[in-house]
Amino acid sequence: MTQAQRDIRRKLRILNYAREIGNVAQTCRFFGISREIFFPWKRAHEKDGEEALINSKSCPENPSVRVPAAIEEKILHLRKHYHLGQRRISWYLERYHGMKVTSWGVYGVLKRHGLNRLPKNAKERTVITHRY
Repeated sequence: MTQAQRDIRRKLRILNYAREIGNVAQTCRFFGISREIFFPWKRAHEKDGEEALINSKSCPENPSVRVPAAIEEKILHLRKHYHLGQRRISWYLERYHGMKVTSWGVYGVLKRHGLNRLPKNAKERTVITHRY
């Protein structure tokens, strides 16, 4: 079941409950929502049906601020084959490829592809320093 279907099902359950008991304030208290949220849902459902109950993003996605595809491939390769973290991938790309990507940019790429968590069996990496 997709997120949109879950949203529709939840909102329909709330609207149906309000229609059954005939008390909007009690329904809103029961489901933990405000009346300012309930009435736009009700109007949207009456006007456009179930499709109007899908949660929409407040702003469109902006692909111009995304990491370019070539860099994204390198990030995914480093993560899959070497299990590097976001900071180390950022450092590696800048040092060896001359590509400046912030660690949060790396995290965004990893999150989009579902690789934001390292495997549980990945070894802890330590930085070796030589002191003289």
